[in-house]
Amino acid sequence: MAPSVPRTRAAAALRMKQIALDNQDRTIRRLRAQLATERRGLTATRKELKENARRIPLEDLIATALALTRSENLQAVRTPSNTTTETDA
Repeated sequence: MAPSVPRTRAAAALRMKQIALDNQDRTIRRLRAQLATERRGLTATRKELKENARRIPLEDLIATALALTRSENLQAVRTPSNTTTETDA
């Protein structure tokens, strides 16, 4: 009976080591998948930031052009009324 005990202990130790390796393998696969997901998210965020960086100066340019157009229109409207007032007085 004595010779079978070490074999059983050795087999149990091997089984425990195999279980630990399997757990590590699962953990590594899970962490790799998590990292890949985060990288995809960062790539999408980076693309959005680049698009926004391109769009914002264009929007600023359009807003400036509209503001200039409005101010020119206001000046054009004000100028005839001012000259009319001056000629009437």
